[in-house]
Amino acid sequence: MYSEFPFKFIIQGVKMQAIIMAAGRGSRLEHLTNDIPKSFLTVNEIKLIEYNIALLRYFNVKKIIIVTGYKSEYFEDLFTNCNDIQLVYNPFYEMMNVVGSFFMGQEHLSENEDTIYMHADTLCAPEILNDIIDKNSDMVLPVHFKVCDEEAMKVRTLNSHVIEISKSIPCEQAEGEFIGIAKLSKNIIKPLKESVKYILKQKNFNYYFESAIQDMIDKHIYSIITTSTGNYFWGEVDFIDDYNYIIDNLPNNLLDIAKKYK
Repeated sequence: MYSEFPFKFIIQGVKMQAIIMAAGRGSRLEHLTNDIPKSFLTVNEIKLIEYNIALLRYFNVKKIIIVTGYKSEYFEDLFTNCNDIQLVYNPFYEMMNVVGSFFMGQEHLSENEDTIYMHADTLCAPEILNDIIDKNSDMVLPVHFKVCDEEAMKVRTLNSHVIEISKSIPCEQAEGEFIGIAKLSKNIIKPLKESVKYILKQKNFNYYFESAIQDMIDKHIYSIITTSTGNYFWGEVDFIDDYNYIIDNLPNNLLDIAKKYK
């Protein structure tokens, strides 16, 4: 797409939108997030949220919705003059899990465009994002196929189609970890919105977004597939060790994109 980078992407001119979950406090990072949102932690003097914004812009995403909560004013200051970014504040972020934040942002999602779903504290190599954009399915979930721990958002599959996604899957039955980034086709946006609304109407405020994905799976009418992260970089910042891992392993091509498009 851009010849100045030493890798080739096959998606060009794709019209897409994105929604980023950025409401949480990140209390498990202790003192690091006392005064700033978790996604304002920096790697090479660039904020985590700026890496994700740059990556989306690199792939020609023209509309980016960020759902904020904790320290929302930091996002307001940072993105004041960014016409491609829409901030949506979740005033109930301390009482809801991620499905609540998605609900706050979903009314701003067009049902006529494919959508990239992301967490502000999760970074991935551009090759992973390119891979999910390239695949044609109602939903594409990048999965790190590995032995999982209890904390991981685990998946089970059948012929590359997801049949279960949950943290409660027994570790010995799990095939890998969903990394929290997904492509949602325009065909699934409307029913996904309805599922999220239904979950909250049942007062399931502590549910993860993956509960809505499981609802889509259980309807047996949508194609929800996986793609392997392979050996490509990805990292989610929940603990200080996670943050150090990203600092030590961030790939040069992601850094180059961030420098140019943040």
